[in-house]
Formats: sequence, structure tokens, C-alpha cells
Amino acid sequence: MSSTTPTEGEDLYGEGRWRLMHQRFVSETRDAEPEILWVGDSIIQNLLNSRIWETSFCLMHSLNFGISGDRTENVLWRLQNGELENLSPKMIVLSVGQENYGDTPEKIAEGVQAICALIRSKQPQAFLIVLTLLPRGNPDSPLRQRNRKVNEMMTEYVKGNSRVQLVNIDTGFVQVDDTISHHDMFDYMSLTQKGYSKAFEPVNELLTQLLQEMEGEVGRTEAEGAAD
Repeated sequence: MSSTTPTEGEDLYGEGRWRLMHQRFVSETRDAEPEILWVGDSIIQNLLNSRIWETSFCLMHSLNFGISGDRTENVLWRLQNGELENLSPKMIVLSVGQENYGDTPEKIAEGVQAICALIRSKQPQAFLIVLTLLPRGNPDSPLRQRNRKVNEMMTEYVKGNSRVQLVNIDTGFVQVDDTISHHDMFDYMSLTQKGYSKAFEPVNELLTQLLQEMEGEVGRTEAEGAAD
């Protein structure tokens, strides 16, 4: 399985839930008018149940297209098959790559970059925000090392691109002894309510800033038009 080859999500139990979620997302594109579109895996899907979603992101006219367990190739397939149609969001937030088990950091970064390229092609007006992969497991976890390397490659990828920004959401999850607190990640991978608030506060600050700047630009344009 290639990280850059669009692939449908696995239907492990014959329930068709992945396909049902995708179909619902496509249906939502026909009626919704989000200012912010959220795309990705479990971190995005479970964000729906967080306090910071309820108190901040929901109020920003957000639409959540997260599916737990999605790999980069699954998100690519979804975005190529209707989830970016009919919409014109001001911003798109992407978090994906942590579920690409068995892939090298290079392959994961390639997959994330392929998604970025697709989003920029289909939604050129949208400012793209890519989230870093979080630390996980014990200090010697190979997946923690993998995620760190992916973040390093994505940092290089976004350099010089004024329409794409990488946001570091690791706001102190690794303690002085290199461990992760269960208060932040209850299973040392999945975010708690406290963990979501910590991780997504930088995202909240950036989105708030960008929305204010965009509204200011619209106001200036309308004023200039009235003056003419």
C-alpha cells in the first residue's frame, strides 16, 4: 500500500461505516458553507467531542471531515472523490499521518505533501494549515521518533510557501523525563480533554488571527469600492 496512492478505507467488519461517513461528508458539501474545513484522521474526528471545539471552533463555522484510522492514502481518496467539491472555505486544517503504520517517515511525508498539493489545486483560495504529528508512547518508541522525523520534513516542505503553514501542536506533552502524562494522553497516544485544549490552543489563536485579518481585508475592499 502506497502513502500517495488514493485508496478507500478498509471495511474490517463488513459494516460499511467508512463509506457511509464519506458519503455523508460529500452530502454535507452540497449544503454547508464552512469558513473552516477540518480534514484528517482520529485527531480531527475526536476533536468534535472536545470542549475547545464547542467553545471555539464550532463558532467559527467549521465542518469536520475526520475519520478515525485514516491513512494518508485514505484521505487522498476521499478528497479526490467529492469532499472538496461545492465548498469554498477560507481555511483548511489538515492532520494526517499518524495512522500510516509500517511506512517510513519519508513515505508519510510524501503522503501528506500529496494531500497538500491536491488541496491547493482544488481549493486555491483556502489558507492551508497542517498540524504536526504528536509525540506518543515511551521515550524509546520508534513511532515517536518516526513522527519527529516527519515533522522535520514537513517543516522544510512549507518553507517559502505563503499559503501553507505548519503548526506545532506539541505544546509541552513530553515531560522533563521524556515521558507523557496520562492527563494529556490517557493511553499515551490519544488526547484527553485537557490534551485537546493544550494541543489546539495554538490552532485556535492562528485561526482567530487569520479570520480577523480576512474580515479586515473584506472591509477595506468594500470601503474602497464605495469610495469609487
